[in-house]
Amino acid sequence: MSYQGYPPASPYGQPPPPQGGGYYQQPPPQQHHQQSPYGAPPPHASYNAYQQPPQAYGQPPPGPPPGQYGAPPPQPYGAPAHSPPPGQYGAPPPPHAPYYPSGPPQAGYGAPPPHAGGYGQPPGPPPHQPYGAPPATPTTYPPQPYAVQYPPTPPSPGYGPAMSIPWNPDPDADRLRKAMKGWGTDEKELIRVLADKDPLQINLLREAFSKRHRRDLIADIKSETSSWFEEGLVMLARGPLLNDVHMLYNAMDGAGTNEDILNDILLRRSNADLKAIKAEFSRVFRRSLEEMVRGELSMKTERHFMIVLGATRAEDAAPVVKADIDRDVDDIYNATEGKIGTDEMRVCSILSLRNNNQIRAISYEYRQKYARDLDTVIQKQEFSGHMKDALLIQLRHGTDKYMLQARLLEDAMAGLGTKDRLLTSRLVRAHWDRENLRNVKNAYEQRYKTKLYKRVQGETSGDYQRLLVAICGEPI
Repeated sequence: MSYQGYPPASPYGQPPPPQGGGYYQQPPPQQHHQQSPYGAPPPHASYNAYQQPPQAYGQPPPGPPPGQYGAPPPQPYGAPAHSPPPGQYGAPPPPHAPYYPSGPPQAGYGAPPPHAGGYGQPPGPPPHQPYGAPPATPTTYPPQPYAVQYPPTPPSPGYGPAMSIPWNPDPDADRLRKAMKGWGTDEKELIRVLADKDPLQINLLREAFSKRHRRDLIADIKSETSSWFEEGLVMLARGPLLNDVHMLYNAMDGAGTNEDILNDILLRRSNADLKAIKAEFSRVFRRSLEEMVRGELSMKTERHFMIVLGATRAEDAAPVVKADIDRDVDDIYNATEGKIGTDEMRVCSILSLRNNNQIRAISYEYRQKYARDLDTVIQKQEFSGHMKDALLIQLRHGTDKYMLQARLLEDAMAGLGTKDRLLTSRLVRAHWDRENLRNVKNAYEQRYKTKLYKRVQGETSGDYQRLLVAICGEPI
């Protein structure tokens, strides 16, 4: 089996020349997922199952309405086409669209940005703030006058309100206590209990441990273990949301700033997840996340992250509009290659406020129009180190989020020494969504010609090694 990745073909018109491999030959099996423009796989589809249809990929049907590229082509996973509204490519998912753990299939964005002088500015605050979050700190960006409301992307598991699930955590809570009680610690039992829980289970397990044994699970883990093994167990026991806020605080507390942690946690997130992170950060540390980030960053990089923390990114349900994609492509060109110097904030604004389908469309259209990869353009332009890294993460997440995670994992292991905190946190974050982890492992094997868990084994040892291998989904 091999990881196929996002198809290189256009969602309309003929595909660009193949790069790094041929096109897929067999038609995909018929499935019933919501259609996703620009070749995005639905969250529950395996990359190994995807193959491209034999016909000219993405050729629009004859006689499209004026001003449109025509009906969307057959998508990679065989979803039936829907008639888009006039002037738009794709359409918001219907109200009965199924819930996906990593969010619904993505579509494009809504309103065009304002005229010159206010390009790409975030719209006004959302109608509500979950988790009791304080309103976002105002920035210098005025709201978009033509913003269109679309159904909000649901929060990721573990970032929404507490949910009741048909699972009893008491037996596992007792196993954890037994593994740490008395002389010695049963490290393998700790791994077996903690490494296979989903976000909802881990929160219930932590609460059950406290109620049944009148003890704090995280404090007990810290007292019984050490080093990176301890840190990995604590990341699992906290669950995704609580761990995010602790890692953010530690990345900014004291001298220096761990910019990689800020990038990993704050970029690529839905509006709902960002609002949950800001609210939880305020609850735990009695500080505003925006204020703390502003104190750690400076100048244009600070402004970039303030746009991100505004949590006004286009929702996944917003449609892709061809005219808006073309305008974004031209604006990026005029802000980079088309002038002397670089208008960094224009590029930051576009990549921070568009959803994945829009970014994928922008990347494709940029290559079609200017015969250069947008990834290469960002690397060669006059962006600072941290800003450049952040923009590349935003772009690569939009074009192939699984391959991006594979590359970030390899970056944590490449070279002299292992960046253990990044490796552990990135593996833990990937494992909360099992379908996501499966695709990340396939992407890693496709790019680096070895299995992820074997690479991890070569960089670690002892209980720490066994923990990370178990997080990868392998038996210990």
